[in-house]
Amino acid sequence: MVGLSEGEKHFIRGGISQDIRTDGRRRLQFRALSVETGVIPQANGSARVRLGATEIIASVKAELGKPSILHPDKGKISIFVDCSPTAEPTFEGRGSEELSTELSVALQRCLLGGKSGAGAAIDLSSLIVVEGKVCWDLYIDGLVVSSDGNLLDALAAAIKVALSDTGIPKVNVSLSAASDEEPEVDVSDEEFLQFDTSSVPVIVTLTKVGRRYIVDATSEEESQMSSAVSVSVNRNGQVCGLTKRGGAGLDPSVIFDMISVAKHVSEQFIAHLDSKISEAEAAAE
Repeated sequence: MVGLSEGEKHFIRGGISQDIRTDGRRRLQFRALSVETGVIPQANGSARVRLGATEIIASVKAELGKPSILHPDKGKISIFVDCSPTAEPTFEGRGSEELSTELSVALQRCLLGGKSGAGAAIDLSSLIVVEGKVCWDLYIDGLVVSSDGNLLDALAAAIKVALSDTGIPKVNVSLSAASDEEPEVDVSDEEFLQFDTSSVPVIVTLTKVGRRYIVDATSEEESQMSSAVSVSVNRNGQVCGLTKRGGAGLDPSVIFDMISVAKHVSEQFIAHLDSKISEAEAAAE
């Protein structure tokens, strides 16, 4: 928990109301963004993303599995978040477990449309190898290395970058004459297919402080919030998911306005993130 004096709280709230935040940013301005890819060689894809003083490492591991009965034409993605105790004193003990679960559920909802994967923002049909029999299971792990607010947006950005770095091994399938038998698969060690991240959204969280809302809130700013709405938006401007936290209720008209602002801000953030991904890939070659 951020300990602030009454004067500091007043300074933060006053600055936001006047569109001059304590670090000099405007209300709808993100902090400096840096991106690295391939930071975990053992993973199929990985990335390190820094958003201001918030730092995330994301990794993707691909394993062959079997599609679910409900979705025989889709692969599966699982998202797990771990908050390092060194990132924040409150992450020690049960505080870390509760936040990790909260972030994992929020990412699942915003990126995958919930646990079932129905209505997923990420195209799960691209992970199918043999319909109803073989698919790719992607296990995505996000580690919060350093925390200074806006963890959900930073995690989503790190996942998008890690997926852009992900190579799925090419699979050759030998189908037997009997349809009920399991197909034989040969996984290549040399040929990989790049995971398509064109549909993967970013998350933009609008944090309400007083009567105004801001993007990319720091920990100090989050300590003064009444509520926050996180909206996942893809590059076509489509809203893929939404989640809210904070006890204060919001009028429906305010939520619609926040969604509209999130869609506008996401355009700039996606373009900036794409540029950083291209730079990281060029540096890795």
